[in-house]
Amino acid sequence: MDTYPVSSKGLEKYYHIDRKQLGQHYKDHLSDYHSWNQKPHATKWMLFPENLGSYLSLDETALSNGELYTLLTNKAAKGRKDSIVAMIKGTRSEDISTILLKLPRKERQKVKEVTLDMAPSMNRIVDECFPRASKVIDRFHVQKLAYDALQEIRIKHRWETIDEEAEEMKYAAFKEREYKPTTFDNGDTKKQLLARSRYLLFKSQDKWSPNQKRRATILFAQYPDIKKAYDLTHSLRALFNSNKIKEVILTKLAVWYDKVEKAGFNSFQSVLKTMQAHYANILNFFDNRSANAAAESFNAKLKSFRSTVRGVRDLNFFLFRVAKIYA
Repeated sequence: MDTYPVSSKGLEKYYHIDRKQLGQHYKDHLSDYHSWNQKPHATKWMLFPENLGSYLSLDETALSNGELYTLLTNKAAKGRKDSIVAMIKGTRSEDISTILLKLPRKERQKVKEVTLDMAPSMNRIVDECFPRASKVIDRFHVQKLAYDALQEIRIKHRWETIDEEAEEMKYAAFKEREYKPTTFDNGDTKKQLLARSRYLLFKSQDKWSPNQKRRATILFAQYPDIKKAYDLTHSLRALFNSNKIKEVILTKLAVWYDKVEKAGFNSFQSVLKTMQAHYANILNFFDNRSANAAAESFNAKLKSFRSTVRGVRDLNFFLFRVAKIYA
């Protein structure tokens, strides 16, 4: 059964009690916070060996004032109780590995798979702490690289349009004329067209609204390079969605790499180099089609809980509550 966090503010609203007094009473008397065995080191690290499973996710999260924590979660728990295996302050691989190596060696060797992003530090952590685990680069991190490259091309055109418009306004003022920007048949100016196209470029064509289809038609006619970059991005997504056999994927990736090379986009060259550096771990996705969505979802739950309790004032006590709910 799912557990949902309740704040003293919520109880105050329905039961007409003093939330501050209730919160303090819970901390000092109703809970076992002061005898919690993780309390002396909770702000630096928390370990829950009993939650270790065969399939894990490794990610980072920001808790308070931008402080980053590395989070190791058990996928089998599906973001509920028993999810947290470890929560460690910082992202340095040496610091994280030192703590994770406290987990029983025999149990660490039973880990079959860890999903992670493309950070070299994450890679080193898995190699050192879970030597028998398969490393899986999250497909969404790969796709995000391609989306970022596409948006970079759109943004470049937008800045060029802003500069062009400024020059035209300056010239109109010099000639003492009223400036009238070029307007397309959907009512967008060039600048508006490029700004308003941001979200439609993230979506498949079959999910566009009628207005987005109309805008995309104009956008692609005006900027063929954006159309080419859009096709590259979404063909990569289709590759992840529709294929399961590694040998087939290797062939299709080679075709995709060739298309990127021929397109000549500098932004996509960075995507290509990153994918080539991590291709083995990217291909591991197709063994079980594993993604880091569970870690991202859990990260969202932590942020939601932080919002529910109106921020993190007492970090130690906040982590105690997180542990009670999710560990």
